[in-house]
Amino acid sequence: MGIEVITVPAFASARDGVRHFFGTRSHADSLALDVGVPVRQSGVQGRGWLLSVKQVHGTDALVLDRPLAESDQFLGGWDALVTDQPGVTVAVRTADCVPILMHDVRRGIVAAIHAGWRGAVAEIVPKTMTLMAAKFGSRQSDLRVSIGPSAGPCCYEVDEPVLDQLRKGLPGWESVVQDYRGNKARLDLKALIRRQVEGEGVPRPSISAVNLCTICHDQLFYSYRREGRVNGTMVSGITLLSH
Repeated sequence: MGIEVITVPAFASARDGVRHFFGTRSHADSLALDVGVPVRQSGVQGRGWLLSVKQVHGTDALVLDRPLAESDQFLGGWDALVTDQPGVTVAVRTADCVPILMHDVRRGIVAAIHAGWRGAVAEIVPKTMTLMAAKFGSRQSDLRVSIGPSAGPCCYEVDEPVLDQLRKGLPGWESVVQDYRGNKARLDLKALIRRQVEGEGVPRPSISAVNLCTICHDQLFYSYRREGRVNGTMVSGITLLSH
């Protein structure tokens, strides 16, 4: 389809002091990425650094509050990256999980989050917001949030082990599943995350989403569920251009 990245004007633009993108498979195929090591880059993401880390389906976030250096290595495991450093693109990789981008328009803070069903149920998104508040003084009312392409409820069937965790960890879990049949259902990850974001106090008009299913659109996205293995991952990220 020739689409490299997807942007959401309602979420952010260069006029807001940030640049963002939700990547496609063609973008990933052309992107130089060294996990855990900052990469000098230019192009769609702008000039500066690109940073992605090892993802472990947890809820920990890496906070980058200093300039990057050529010798830096980040060899732990995190599923969110938060920074106040201009020129650094914080990025996450997905192939059915949900990429979430955040921008604190008052403090000048950006975050990129990777959330599969485990991370979503464990509240990685609210926990990252809490971290942003503790570290940088972010307020939910100042946050803009964009939820990227992921496995959609049209295709994302889950079974009893996943449903059991939803029941235990998510009051009102029935609102984020469809076609519930006892031990199987189709999960709406985007709806789950949107509900959590609204529950934290982010105004509804400040939340946007790319309502595309990675399983459906085989020419546009990689999909672990569709392909049965990791053939590739999309990269999504956000860059703070200035304070």
